[in-house]
Amino acid sequence: MTNRFRITLGQLNPTVGDLAGNKAKALAAWEEGRAAGADFVALPEMFITGYNTQDLVMKPAFARDAMAHLDALRAETADGPALGIGGPLLQGGKLFNAYHVLKSGRLVRQVLKHHLPNETVFDEVRLYEPGPISGPYDLGILRVGTPICEDAWHEDVSEALGESGAEILLVPNGSPYYRNKYETRLNQMVSRVVETGLPLIYLNMTGGQDDQVFDGGSFILNPGGALAMRLPAFDETIAHVDFEETPEGWRAMPGAIAQFPNEWEQDYRVMVESLRDYFRKTGFTKALLGLSGGIDSAIVATIAADALGPENVRCVMLPSKYTSQASLDDAGEVARRLGTRLDTVSIKDPVQAVNHTLEGVFEGTEPGLTEENIQSRLRGVILMAISNKHGEMLLTTGNKSEVAVGYATIYGDMAGGYNPIKDLYKMRVFETCRWRNANHRDWMKGPAGEVIPPRVIDKPPTAELREDQKDSDSLPPYDVLDVVLEELIDNEASVADIVAKGYDRAMVKKIEHLVYLAEYKRFQSAPGARLTMRSFWLDRRYPIVNRWRDPS
Repeated sequence: MTNRFRITLGQLNPTVGDLAGNKAKALAAWEEGRAAGADFVALPEMFITGYNTQDLVMKPAFARDAMAHLDALRAETADGPALGIGGPLLQGGKLFNAYHVLKSGRLVRQVLKHHLPNETVFDEVRLYEPGPISGPYDLGILRVGTPICEDAWHEDVSEALGESGAEILLVPNGSPYYRNKYETRLNQMVSRVVETGLPLIYLNMTGGQDDQVFDGGSFILNPGGALAMRLPAFDETIAHVDFEETPEGWRAMPGAIAQFPNEWEQDYRVMVESLRDYFRKTGFTKALLGLSGGIDSAIVATIAADALGPENVRCVMLPSKYTSQASLDDAGEVARRLGTRLDTVSIKDPVQAVNHTLEGVFEGTEPGLTEENIQSRLRGVILMAISNKHGEMLLTTGNKSEVAVGYATIYGDMAGGYNPIKDLYKMRVFETCRWRNANHRDWMKGPAGEVIPPRVIDKPPTAELREDQKDSDSLPPYDVLDVVLEELIDNEASVADIVAKGYDRAMVKKIEHLVYLAEYKRFQSAPGARLTMRSFWLDRRYPIVNRWRDPS
């Protein structure tokens, strides 16, 4: 009789710090596995605590509490399949990122993470001690080796597990999204399969945590790199996979291979899921934003409607004497198409009152940027007042191009609790609007169809803080600006590198100066969805005070 071994995979969404809630999720997945006749139920890395915990896990009381919840799980899962779950291990005064394997009421193994990532959003060298490379654990008829996340991006751990008798590899992950990361993961795991000749399960979590979104997309590879199963991207999923022992070794039986979305859908889903989970996990249910009639606030309103439902989004138009009728009409049309509430609160009188109040201390000066910023800051005051009064989180609407060069008013349009498009350059904002107009998915709570009027996408961007103002008055065209910014920020290119590609040196130097100058603004800006490996916050950490400029 052929040996078979069933594994239940929990591609689930934990919440950082919700130990009881995460334990309940783990137990529910285990019970579903038991009902399906599973021999082993596997959950992702650091599942009991949620991920990424940052310094919270270094608090001894928190680590001990997490371990106590794991002890309770061990007792509650005694009668049924084995359970593998990620969580901290505090031992001998040292803290480890561990994978706890529980069976029949006892601890079978605590696998310790060996390679600790210390780049982009990860600071695990700061948090944990590296564990030794350990051997596989025996689950009856099958020996499982578990490289934890980063361990599978290096050859040594998987090879050592294969050499010491592992028959399959289970890789539990807390792997957050960046654009096109799935292909990178897949290529790395194919390498491990080719090197070891073993089947491999790549198990990732889902859900948002601050700026990061864990995008699921778990998969199983058979020897040779053949894809045996793939779970949906972003969706919480419990799936069962059967492994069968063959003369050549254990093999995963073919399962469903979920369709994988393209990069435009992935990015948009990340912005929706990050906002949805940020609200759910912080306890907010309703959002508001200033709707100007421009493209940035239009896409943020759309993301909010898709994340929370149009009935939970309040848009506010805050016209000044410079606001055009076209902007008023466009804001109204966006709100109408989305089905959100739209309030209109004029700032004409407040601006006049503040300018009058400041007449004495401004005497002898010419009107200029200061007076423009008063308008933006008064809008921030009004929006925050509405937020406070109604318990609605204020969203900010600055794209990555504006955030990069500081084309935003601190304590004005930068006021707010979350920014879904913080890592989306302006040219990608245009394309994202077009993509959303042409596409609708069942995870979107907003209406289908052309929700952003084409005229909003096509008109020249303007802040409307003075007569006939255009963004191009202060900045290069966005198709040029974005290329230079991607080189400076995403690629860390030198000024000389960019000039060699045909760009004017004076323009590049000006943009470089603006990027460095705006660091203090970004330091105080709202968090936002991470879409790239060079998002503003944990990916790119620059000093606020910085006198260096590229001499090339």
